[in-house]
Amino acid sequence: MSVVLSTLSLSPSERADYWHSVVSDTFVPLDVVLHEREPSVGTIATDRLGPLQFSVVEAGPQTVSRHAALISRGGGEYVTVTLQHRGTGRLTQDGIEALVLPGTFTCSDAGRPYRREQPDDFRFTAIRVPKSALGVSDADLRAVTGTVFDGRGGTSGVVAGYLEHLADRAAGFDPYTGRQLAMTAADLLTVLVRERQGRLNPHASEVARGMLVRVKEYILRHLADPDLSPERIAAAHHMSVRYLHKLFQPEGTTVSRWIHRERLERCRRELSRSSRTAPAVSAVAQRWGFANPSHFSRAFRTAYGMSPREWQSSTRAA
Repeated sequence: MSVVLSTLSLSPSERADYWHSVVSDTFVPLDVVLHEREPSVGTIATDRLGPLQFSVVEAGPQTVSRHAALISRGGGEYVTVTLQHRGTGRLTQDGIEALVLPGTFTCSDAGRPYRREQPDDFRFTAIRVPKSALGVSDADLRAVTGTVFDGRGGTSGVVAGYLEHLADRAAGFDPYTGRQLAMTAADLLTVLVRERQGRLNPHASEVARGMLVRVKEYILRHLADPDLSPERIAAAHHMSVRYLHKLFQPEGTTVSRWIHRERLERCRRELSRSSRTAPAVSAVAQRWGFANPSHFSRAFRTAYGMSPREWQSSTRAA
């Protein structure tokens, strides 16, 4: 269920202080300056899916900023992806100034100073993502912060579309499903970062790159299905199995190997998750499409240098 915070019941003179605390409590410590003598009503509706937080924000003209003193108070471990729905904005980070229009999105790193100006009434969806969920370095993140992405085409269009659908339905997912879908969202953002870093094949056509991203999104959504196969993936995208394999060739891997690696990574993450009771290794393996426990143990040891139980024990001890 969404948590909705609003200044509707407050008088205009009371709204500024309350809005400042609501914004900082919802996201990270921020300085908020409202540009109206009598502030408009502001509303934030928030849902959580696993480690991701989705917040739909509607308010009047304002500027939010984050500087060194606020960074020292915490929150530097997050990246915020903001999908602009209404109104224009301007994001400045690392000396780069980006004009934000409806239908575009931006990424801001809470570990470094930034400023976001909204000169008009606006509505956007802000997704707070832990950097640890992305598996990329702070240096890698500089390739996407302070940059405007088109939400209608290419890799960025796939990412925006997935995030929007997830945000619209966030309140209806059970905790387990929500966590799995959130992991897929984080993986798609990682693909976007790597593309901007030039780690996806620069010689592939735009059509092939876009198709590869859509194929990967499909795979990530169906990783738990043990019957997921190249034939099924190709049929779902109306292409031949041969063409599907060709899409993965520039990355130096095959479809099956990519699926195998992603499944192992999900298992590794789940086994390292801190909880009062450790999840059973066999249950985690089965949950991510490994039907044979002994095969899973061998594959895990090959990939990470220790058995699943050894990994689980070492991470819990740490």
